[in-house]
Formats: sequence, C-alpha cells, structure tokens
Amino acid sequence: MSKEPGIAAQIIRQGGEVVVIALVGLGLQSLWTTHWLSAQAFCLVVVAVAFAKTVFFFVENLQHILMATQDDMPYHRVLGLMGVNMAQITLAFALDFWCLEVAEPASFSEIDAAWTKGEQLFEFFFFSVLNFSFFGFGDVTPQTIPAKLITMMEVLLAFFTVIFLLSDFVSLKDSLRVRKREEK
Repeated sequence: MSKEPGIAAQIIRQGGEVVVIALVGLGLQSLWTTHWLSAQAFCLVVVAVAFAKTVFFFVENLQHILMATQDDMPYHRVLGLMGVNMAQITLAFALDFWCLEVAEPASFSEIDAAWTKGEQLFEFFFFSVLNFSFFGFGDVTPQTIPAKLITMMEVLLAFFTVIFLLSDFVSLKDSLRVRKREEK
C-alpha cells in the first residue's frame, strides 16, 4: 500500500514531463514563426535546448537508478520507469529534429517538404526511435552540423541509458547492498 502514492506521483511527474516536452516543441515552433531569428540562430537555439534536455534526461536517468537501488525497487518497475523515460527522450528529440527541418529544410535527407507536418513528425519520431535503439536504418540522415550535433546527443544519451544503466543495474544494486551491509 505504501508504494501506491509513489507510483501515482511518478505517473503524474512523468505525464507532466511529456506535457513540458510538447510545450517546448510548440514554443520552439512558435519562436520560428515569429521570424525574430535567422535560420542559423534558430538552429543554435534548438541545439541549446536539445543540450539542456540531454543533461536533464542524463541526470533524471541517474536519479532513477539511484532511487531504484536505494529503495530496493523491483526490476520490472525500474524497466517501466526507464521505458517511459526512453519514450520521453525519443519524443523530445523528434521534436528537435522537426524544428531544425522547419528552419533549414535541408537538415535531413529523405524528408519531403511536401509532406504534412504530421507526416514529418512521424518520420522524425521514427528516426529518433531508430537512433535510440541503435538500429539506424539510414533512411534519414542528418546533413547539417546542428542536425548532426543533436543526433549525436541522442545517441550518446541512448548509450548511457540503455547500455550503462540497464545492463549495469543488477551489479549496481548488488554493490549498493554490500555497501549498506558494511555500513551497519
């Protein structure tokens, strides 16, 4: 029973994070439509926002793992938390890719300017999932430096999240248990 409020709070927090991710994407699109910035300046803003999100997700993933090990959280709950976090990350980067393409239509190969916004968003979400999962079919490739920078940020974050955190969770949990016993 005592874990239920923690689960509810986590669901509310992660749902709120999805809303913030969507609002940031819409805010960037709104900024672009005002034409206050040149395409290059806007792309730099998108790279800066993507960097800030990368740092946020890196810290959040680390906090989830530390919280899971300290609270002796069941592995299936950790996987659930990380799965939601991975979905948030792929959505966040898909929106960043889309913002770059809107400002500089040659930012990515194989994106058709005649596609609807929905089709482009789907293609960038697909691209983001492929980056995050390390499949990278190569249908879409970054063509500009800002697009390559943001793609690298996502791949590095994916590497940290998938390879380091999930694969080392069990050994990290065991080492913290040993440390707790030694402290007693």
